[in-house]
Amino acid sequence: MIHYKMRRSACITARLLMFISGAFFMFSTLFSSMLAAENLAFNLALAKTLENRGSALAFYQDRGFAPIWAGMDAPEKARRSALIRALENADTHGLPSFKYGLNRLLVLARSAKSQQDLGVLEGQMTLSFLRYAADVHTGLVVPGKVDENIFRKVKYLKDGDYLNPLASMDANQFFTLLPPQTDNYRNLLAARQDFLTILKEGGWGPKLVEEKLRPGERSQSVVALRNRLIEQGYLRNTLSDRYGKILRSAVQSFQKDHGLSPDGVAGPLTLAELNVPVKDRLKAISVAMERERWVNGENWLDLPKSARQVQVNLTDFSAKILDDDVVVFETRSVIGANDEKRRSPEFSDRMEHMVVYPTWNVPRSITVGEYLPELQLDPFALSELTLINPEGESVDRFNINFNDYTEENFPYDLKQKPSQRNALGLVKFMFPNPHNIYLHDTPQKSLFSRDERAFSHGCIRLHQPFDFAYALLAKQTSTPKKTFQTALDLGEENIIFLRQPVSVHIIYRTAVTGPDGRIGFRRDIYGRDAQIFAALQKAGVVITSNQG
Repeated sequence: MIHYKMRRSACITARLLMFISGAFFMFSTLFSSMLAAENLAFNLALAKTLENRGSALAFYQDRGFAPIWAGMDAPEKARRSALIRALENADTHGLPSFKYGLNRLLVLARSAKSQQDLGVLEGQMTLSFLRYAADVHTGLVVPGKVDENIFRKVKYLKDGDYLNPLASMDANQFFTLLPPQTDNYRNLLAARQDFLTILKEGGWGPKLVEEKLRPGERSQSVVALRNRLIEQGYLRNTLSDRYGKILRSAVQSFQKDHGLSPDGVAGPLTLAELNVPVKDRLKAISVAMERERWVNGENWLDLPKSARQVQVNLTDFSAKILDDDVVVFETRSVIGANDEKRRSPEFSDRMEHMVVYPTWNVPRSITVGEYLPELQLDPFALSELTLINPEGESVDRFNINFNDYTEENFPYDLKQKPSQRNALGLVKFMFPNPHNIYLHDTPQKSLFSRDERAFSHGCIRLHQPFDFAYALLAKQTSTPKKTFQTALDLGEENIIFLRQPVSVHIIYRTAVTGPDGRIGFRRDIYGRDAQIFAALQKAGVVITSNQG
């Protein structure tokens, strides 16, 4: 795997060398008068340049307009060198380098001949820095403007939150801390460089014929499969044309990395994934990096240690419990169907308790959108559901003419009492949220055997809900199984509270990395990544080799 930092260290371009060694040579002369007294021309030019950026201007006013870039002392030299390196390497992060105006800064630096010129240059460097810092730290696009089901609260910072630490700490350390500091982000950076190299060399080669291949076969299609797995790093070089144990093992590894059942058979889904173009993989990586930036914490300089969390990756059809970023439990999940009203949203909240033997209070959208039409055709349909009037009382269906009502004026609620057949199964995990989304058991166990599991109304169904409960309770009791089973044995609705609430993150990642750093991919089941990449393109992002 290509290490991107080593790759970029060789890309100190002629522009950068000229900027540092030539253009700023004149600063020692120009700043000699500034060091003695406040220079009004510099201050006015800087203030004019930042007139539409009030918080940045306030930062300079608080420091008496002392420059942070355009000086000849060691801190200023270090900051501008770090800034120029960062702007030169912006495309390494999948950012649009042209947006940060490096060429303009070079021109301004070369042509600076007065204190006014230096004031303009100082201001433009600050504006370039702030654009870059915000983009690499919290992303280029606003999540909710891309898709209404992405309820990701990005912790945007003010200009002073970037400028103050920049002015007070080591410049190189500061720029290093700007991007997300997660293993996943670092792995994505490295993977992006690898895939760019593959793209430059022509991609994967001819498309594989999407015919089912099984262990034991010998054919040219098997040879093509073998070669593709070699190209993608799943198989060592071999001349064998037989679908033997080694090839089957490589297929299984590929399937695991791509969210497929690892049966070792190269079926249509596996071959389709092997045929995905390198450029499309790079798009997925770019989107995954952007998504990582959206959740970059506001305490980024402190880098607090991660605590326990529940993570549901919708595209992976999985739910995981992590302690300090290490997966301690994982189970399959079923998510919302790919329908406008049923797709699972993305958001974060806190799990506070679990309900054993839960009642299902049917959401209003399901009651009037799906069940009312059924009841209008047959008043005795859905016999497992109880009709509830506005006073909270059960109502006999014999007295109701469902055809008298529409979605707008239907006055009743529906609920399903606790039972083995309840749609929520025997336990639901609650993290109160405005989307009415939670994790729960289900009596429909057969759905978990499928590779793609988008069937629910939006909530997350768990394959192993009891084991999930045991793993959660293990933090607060030495007998988690007994605690849960005692509640279950009551045979009626009851609550088990979590002494320490657990963060829940419902995410959507089509490019993922495993513990070993290997990149894997998932299908864009809701088309959200395609929307995000379109927004990134509009912001100037391109899939291309790095410049320089």
